[in-house]
Amino acid sequence: MLPSVLFLLVWMIVPLVMTLYYSFQNYNLMMPMDRSFAGIMNYSLMFTDPTFWDSLINTLVLVFSCLILTLVLGLAFALLYNRVFPLRGVARTLAVAPFFVMPVVAGLIWKNMLMHPVYGLFSWMLRSVGLEPIDWFGNYPMISVIIMITWIWTPFALLVLLTGLQSLPEDQLEAVRLDGANRWQEFRHIVLPHLGQVIYVVLMLESIFFLTSFAEIYTTTSGGPGTATTNLPYYIYLNAFFQYDIGFSSASAIAAVILANIFAIFLIRFVAGNLKAGARS
Repeated sequence: MLPSVLFLLVWMIVPLVMTLYYSFQNYNLMMPMDRSFAGIMNYSLMFTDPTFWDSLINTLVLVFSCLILTLVLGLAFALLYNRVFPLRGVARTLAVAPFFVMPVVAGLIWKNMLMHPVYGLFSWMLRSVGLEPIDWFGNYPMISVIIMITWIWTPFALLVLLTGLQSLPEDQLEAVRLDGANRWQEFRHIVLPHLGQVIYVVLMLESIFFLTSFAEIYTTTSGGPGTATTNLPYYIYLNAFFQYDIGFSSASAIAAVILANIFAIFLIRFVAGNLKAGARS
């Protein structure tokens, strides 16, 4: 396994070290020959930039909202599709289909076919009942992005949680039913503890992808209106490819890496604490 481990280390560490190096450099692609050591100037500029704090708040709002919605909806659909009913296989296939749609394609679908204020499906539905259409990405940009990302990632939570449910021994459920437990008690004391590790996996994987959400925002709102949907990845993109400021964007990238690690540590401790509490109960 040593070659694989070394390859992964080089694959991860080299870009991170280069990013860290450039974050201490005064390096703009418009003046590539005018390079110098900047010290912590890029970081100080970043922390005094109001747009950075807006993007940080937007990132946290986006991540927490999508995590809660995808987990709740994924668990609800997993409980539903774990039951036996006609055409269950077809229903499962249709339920997981959004996860296989590329983020750029999903953004274009939601922007031009569903949420467009003139010829979108939602506008047609509102006009059909005598209501005024809504400019979703103009008036409710963050909510629209959250809905779109939740639509993409709920099938992932559904797949993982459904797999966990199918590994639940049926004799445990039959035993608690014979003891007189109702549906809520069965769910609370048998199903949820069994899905503890599975929920942890869903939260960890989804949080990583939500922290790096970019294509959905790029194809729908371009971070706007203003900075309403500018998250950290899009903030880094703007500084790197519009301002051509490699030093400043590298400092922002390091901040994003630190945020991701803080978020991961917080999430691990939170989930681990709940799992231990569930095991003691």
